[in-house]
Amino acid sequence: QVQLVESGGGLVQAGGSLSLSCVASGRIFSYYGSGWFRQTPGKEREFVATISRFDDYTHYADSVKGRFTISKDNAKNTMYLQMNSLKPEDTAVYYCAATSLVASTKAVEYNVWGQGTQVTVSS
Repeated sequence: QVQLVESGGGLVQAGGSLSLSCVASGRIFSYYGSGWFRQTPGKEREFVATISRFDDYTHYADSVKGRFTISKDNAKNTMYLQMNSLKPEDTAVYYCAATSLVASTKAVEYNVWGQGTQVTVSS
């Protein structure tokens, strides 16, 4: 079973930037679509961004479009989420995930999940 491990979360002031990484224990990103989701207490997991296995398709939630960038390096088995112009409402636990589909915005369609990394944006 492939495992995903996120890192890069932390505390940042509004307007700042953070870069999240998701390292896979195998070459899952070469064969699977992948994405980032986030979740706050009492709310459902929310789609953030997705990227296809060949990097030829990306899609973002409207709330992060123009501020966040998803990318990956298949040779390093690593996916990234560059987050700029952060807002307090971006505060959440961020999860990376992989799907057997080309890409997806639906959490239910993802098969493999990381443990999450906390991002806190102060006002």
